[in-house]
Amino acid sequence: MLIAGFPAGAWGTNCYLVAPAAGEECVIIDPGHQAAEGVAEAVRKHRLKPVAVVLTHGHIDHVASVVPVCGAHDVPAWIHPADRYMMSDPEKALGRSLGTQLMGELTVGEPSDVHELVDGARLALAGMELTVSHAPGHTKGSVTFQMPETGDVPPVFFSGDLLFAGSIGRTDLPGGDHGEMLQSLARVCLPLDDSTVVLSGHGPQTTIGRERATNPYLREVAAGLGSTDAPRRGM
Repeated sequence: MLIAGFPAGAWGTNCYLVAPAAGEECVIIDPGHQAAEGVAEAVRKHRLKPVAVVLTHGHIDHVASVVPVCGAHDVPAWIHPADRYMMSDPEKALGRSLGTQLMGELTVGEPSDVHELVDGARLALAGMELTVSHAPGHTKGSVTFQMPETGDVPPVFFSGDLLFAGSIGRTDLPGGDHGEMLQSLARVCLPLDDSTVVLSGHGPQTTIGRERATNPYLREVAAGLGSTDAPRRGM
């Protein structure tokens, strides 16, 4: 498996290109602010053919380059229906002004082809299978994508802004809910095998085993408490 990831834009949001191998079809995950150039570079470097863009949620730092990336490769975008409006109205999604200078850099709106994600769906894309888990808390339409173990490659979990190395996503923006976040952590993350590689929306990669042992939020959820005041991350 080939996973090419890079942090993009003002918020350092991780964008991933995932393919069975170099020279094959790929899926693009979360092309955010100023990600289009990085996507194009990774496509050239690894000789990839994008077939879809899939989005963990609708915040502008994860979707800002959806229109140009989908347009450049003539591919659809997939997003949960609860977050779909955010592509066209990012300021409403954040509850604050993004600023004139930043808004001038953005291509706000939907690509021409949008598909909606549902909990438990198994997306067969680029010769791979991504299992969708609805994981509200950061936003109402947040989702994660899981890929099974293949050969000597461990399971991979694209967590979006649900789970980070040592932290979780913030819940104080419109649509955020701390109680829902804790429920999503318990339902989606705790059942995963310790060997599962976690590729999140911000920051370095980690594993479920490492987070189960050290992440204060996941430890609290596992203990049935869920009351930690440790700092949270994300936009």
